[in-house]
Amino acid sequence: METPLLEFFDINFSYHTISCETTSLKDISFKLYKNEFISFVGPSGCGKTTLLNIVAGLLQPASGSIHLNGKPAAINDLNIGYMLQKDHLLEWRSIYKNLTLGLEIQKKLDPTHLAIIDDLLHTYGLWDFKDSYPRQLSGGMRQRAALIRTLALSPDILLLDEPFSALDYQTRLNVSDDIGSIIKENHISTLLVTHDLTEAISMSDRVIVLSKRPGTIKKIVPIRLSLNNRTPKTSRNAPEFNDYYNEIWEAIYDENEDFS
Repeated sequence: METPLLEFFDINFSYHTISCETTSLKDISFKLYKNEFISFVGPSGCGKTTLLNIVAGLLQPASGSIHLNGKPAAINDLNIGYMLQKDHLLEWRSIYKNLTLGLEIQKKLDPTHLAIIDDLLHTYGLWDFKDSYPRQLSGGMRQRAALIRTLALSPDILLLDEPFSALDYQTRLNVSDDIGSIIKENHISTLLVTHDLTEAISMSDRVIVLSKRPGTIKKIVPIRLSLNNRTPKTSRNAPEFNDYYNEIWEAIYDENEDFS
């Protein structure tokens, strides 16, 4: 039986202030397998980003355990990449210098990793802009650059926190299609947080619906679309697409939750 790349066992998390304790996540258990793409959807404040921060090791759960590749997270050396809502490109560095920043920090500025960056720049249409500055690129190009910067570190698991939310609809559709294809071609296991149900369905192998705070898993929806050579863009034309949309929508709204 295949070992999950990532496994959550009954994870709980609370935020603490001087005056109160707020439970953000409650009894979260799920598995992410190699080459799998999972999206998390749910109402605002349900703990989606908190969940990604726990995976990244930025937050520690109050209880429960996390395994990476079958081992406790504390003794595992899997590489986790994190792409945020904003590209966070440094305006005073060229695109190429932005892409090598993570390698510099991790002291991996070697020919092997630089070759990965060069290949990705050629493959995804940014080679001619490698000496440009972020302000000279469109929003979609900046997001592709941010993804290449993340992929340069060869992550085993990729975390995406609403990475397309700042883009207009047409650019968002094209960039999500590009990035979805990049992820599939590089066989990267991915967790996406999004408020966009069409985005979740079109990109995912499974969609996990979280309840209102404290976030619990209300439903896990496997996505099976009858398409050959499926991409995020073509997925929206699948005959099953609307049925999945309605199923996930109803799972979110059955408690009159505010999905805004």
